[in-house]
Amino acid sequence: MRVLLRCLIPLCIFFFLFSIPSLRGETGKRYLLIGLIPERNIFRQIDRYRPLADYLSGRLGVKVRLTILSRYGDIIDRFSQRGMDGAFFGDLTGALAVELLKVEPVARPVSLDGRSSARGVIIVRRDSGIRKPGDLKGKVFAFVDRATVSGYLFPLYYLRKAGFNSLKEVFSEYYFTGSHDSAVFAVLDGRADAGSLKDTVLNDLIRKDKTIADELMVLAESPPMPEGTFCLRTDLPPEMRRKIRELLLGMKKDHEGMKVLQEMGLSGFTPASRNDFAPVIRIMKEIGIGLKDYDYRTTLKGR
Repeated sequence: MRVLLRCLIPLCIFFFLFSIPSLRGETGKRYLLIGLIPERNIFRQIDRYRPLADYLSGRLGVKVRLTILSRYGDIIDRFSQRGMDGAFFGDLTGALAVELLKVEPVARPVSLDGRSSARGVIIVRRDSGIRKPGDLKGKVFAFVDRATVSGYLFPLYYLRKAGFNSLKEVFSEYYFTGSHDSAVFAVLDGRADAGSLKDTVLNDLIRKDKTIADELMVLAESPPMPEGTFCLRTDLPPEMRRKIRELLLGMKKDHEGMKVLQEMGLSGFTPASRNDFAPVIRIMKEIGIGLKDYDYRTTLKGR
């Protein structure tokens, strides 16, 4: 009997810990679970957003937890499965989430230079000799993820405008790095001849290492796209949604909030809406892709 109890007690504790619900309606409040996309190295991404989670936890009186997905598209598939209450979505994942998950856009981060959007860029090494679309023929290309505009759909748009109808027609090989910073290093290290990502990550890396600007150049850039849009489930209590929105938008007027923003490299948050994703829809229409039927799941490699 004692042996049985020794086995059952740890098992019961395990199931208790891993079955605690996230915030659901007005009852059973435990914590808010917020999802992050892997735009940077996942450890750096968690470290960047942890001060914000702590700040919100203190102001809301409810623990805010973070979970990061291994791939961009996972945030659409896992949002409901993992019981997330909100998430920071990318350009395409935000458009997909609003359409498929019916989430509410709340706020977008504002960079230190006053931007709340990002451009997709195609980068090459300065010594590569690549200066136009045709120069990419037979080269190796590093995408980020199929569930991004800046890291996938924009290069397709760029090539389509140049008269190319398929990736196999252009590249000898292409693959997906999974994060924007990894796409930069793939080109820097010579593992790819060219790559695509969002310019805010590129600029952040250049600020930390000026030599990157000497080695890389931007071949093309997209129109501005919404960046890091924070969205919430619409079935969260209205008062909770209102309070979270007010906290985010008011951080730049709060002493502790300003300290958190500085740690994150931001100047504040700005209101977000469904209309922010119009540029995403426009590019998808230009290349003949519908939002509802788009297969955003990543293929790791292609030849």
